[in-house]
Amino acid sequence: MISVAIIGAGMISKNHINGYLAFPERCKITHIVDIFPEKAEKKKREFNLDAKVSSSYKDILNAADIDLVSICTPPFCHAEMTVDFLNAGKNVLVEKPMAASIEECGTMIAAAEKSGKVLSVVAQNRFRDPVFNLKKVLDSQMIGKIAHAQVDSFWWRGHSYYDLWWRGTWEKEGGGCTLNHAVHHIDMLCWMLGLPKRVSAVISNVCHDNAEVEDISAAILQYDGGLCAKGALAQVTSSIVHHGEEQQIIFQGEKARISWPWKVMANLAQPNGFPGGEKNTELMDQINNYFESLPVLSHTLHEGQIDDVLSAIENGSQPMITGEDGKSTIELITAIYKAGTEQKIVYLPLQKDDPFYTAAGMKERAPRFYNKTASVNDNDQ
Repeated sequence: MISVAIIGAGMISKNHINGYLAFPERCKITHIVDIFPEKAEKKKREFNLDAKVSSSYKDILNAADIDLVSICTPPFCHAEMTVDFLNAGKNVLVEKPMAASIEECGTMIAAAEKSGKVLSVVAQNRFRDPVFNLKKVLDSQMIGKIAHAQVDSFWWRGHSYYDLWWRGTWEKEGGGCTLNHAVHHIDMLCWMLGLPKRVSAVISNVCHDNAEVEDISAAILQYDGGLCAKGALAQVTSSIVHHGEEQQIIFQGEKARISWPWKVMANLAQPNGFPGGEKNTELMDQINNYFESLPVLSHTLHEGQIDDVLSAIENGSQPMITGEDGKSTIELITAIYKAGTEQKIVYLPLQKDDPFYTAAGMKERAPRFYNKTASVNDNDQ
């Protein structure tokens, strides 16, 4: 039986608690920690947990009844907590974004390697059937080399969203929508295509004058090799100003187009190169049949990832989503911030002497669009 501690009792902790409760024969929640202990008590009552409540994670670092820790806190403390728990011999599942800098990601990975414990970074959207199987179709190369990818990470948040005490500053949130919302889609893009070679970007704040950070960004990425044609492009829009929150990832291949939400299209050219009225239905049927033949996941979203992490601990294996995966996502997001701040092309990988490699360097150089004007301890988020 794997004993679990939940660190941070905010909104996202519900997903972790429900995920662990789905496997009562394999794990048990023994601790809940929050700097506002009344929030931890509320979660304990809500889920009828037989768990101890604490106000500081340091109080339970050496607790014997903890094997695995779920870190559900704001991003600025992910690195410190993760390293402390790994050094104390605990396995760690840490929420996205993994950390506030590439340097911190590296420190977390080094601690995991030294301790021999499991480190996994939450990327629950990989555990969606349409996303999981979209990658399989990409890997099959049925659509040919990728020429273009389009990532629309469209979210909407009202003005009061940034009233919560830790949101809206580079120091505590680590960034705006590019880091804290588009992290979902950027992780999927990195998983499917790897890191690009070059990044250019624009970042802005157009609707939230109570926050330092951006509420929209647009980036152009360029790839060379792998599943991509040489010079292939991707465009990534990160936003919390889009009403309707229509989100999608589209891959345009040499032979066909596929996407999440799932859709297939394959044109046929007329002699003059223009698309004709007929589509390549044979290829479209082949791709659709392959997609529909793929098995469904036994568990999805946070529950699916928790199942994977529990299995890694039980079997002494690596989880599906490792610290290196989390670091790749942070590296691409950092490149977008650097490109948007300096208004020049950024080449990957970023080097250790790059000012944006560290949290301090990022905070020093990142633009402050506005001053944070409110700070509440809890707004049910």
